[in-house]
Amino acid sequence: MQNQTSSTPPTEPQREAAPTRRVRTLTAPARRFRTPLVTAGAIVAVGALVGSGYAAQSNADAAAARVAETQALALAAERDSVQDLEVDHGAVLDVRAEQQAKDTLDVAAGAIAAAKGKADATALATSVAALDSYELLSPRKVFELVDQAKTQTGQVTKAVAEADRIAAEKKAKAEAEAKAKAEAEAAAREAAESDSGSDSGGVAAPSAPANPSAAQAIARDMMSSRYGWGADQFGCLVELWNRESGWNVYASNPSGAYGIPQALPGSKMSSAGADWASNPATQISWGLGYIADRYGSACGAYNTALSQGWY
Repeated sequence: MQNQTSSTPPTEPQREAAPTRRVRTLTAPARRFRTPLVTAGAIVAVGALVGSGYAAQSNADAAAARVAETQALALAAERDSVQDLEVDHGAVLDVRAEQQAKDTLDVAAGAIAAAKGKADATALATSVAALDSYELLSPRKVFELVDQAKTQTGQVTKAVAEADRIAAEKKAKAEAEAKAKAEAEAAAREAAESDSGSDSGGVAAPSAPANPSAAQAIARDMMSSRYGWGADQFGCLVELWNRESGWNVYASNPSGAYGIPQALPGSKMSSAGADWASNPATQISWGLGYIADRYGSACGAYNTALSQGWY
């Protein structure tokens, strides 16, 4: 065992380790030199970051300022626009109030003129007087008066229309009555002319007497002056009342007829005078009026009496 002593020097392993220590010895200074470099780099990086932070903050502040400025300008513009709108709205109201007042006054004036003698336009005239000063009134007051005047104008116009309708109906009725009367008179005259030459059987009308009695003379003059009847109608009248009463002022019959025209009852003749019972002129006046209204002529009454026995 002792003979196997190793021939390798004991110091060889130490030689191999020596370089390692030298390396480490040499590496340590290198590390010392690297530390300042890293530190400097970090400082530069931090500075860069800090610098960029300040720059970002400045940009943000500028942007915020621009936004605030824009908002302020927009608000100012909006305020100006609202003020302009308020001014414009007031001007529009003034124009509308003036135009409506003028239009309403024109229409109301026409209604007041049309209402004269037909309808009461006092209330409308009062409103018109107030609205006539529209230039001194607020638009709101003008619009109130316009509405009031329009309502009253409608009422007056309706009243005028109703008055016109009633007047038109009265006029039409009067015209119809006048026309009917004219036609009746024309027909009576035609009938009298037709009957003056003949009776209902074709017999010639009676001729007037050459020497009429006093009563007949009264009748002749009265019929001529009142109705324009001539000798032909006088002949018919003489014959008619010859048949009825013989021209006796006191003639009567069982039916109650009385006097020359044989009024039934005799008291009807009181409308011609209080002396109807004894005055031939009063009786003749009533009898001629009755014949003219009922038959249109003396010959018309005479022919009727011939055909039916009475008139």
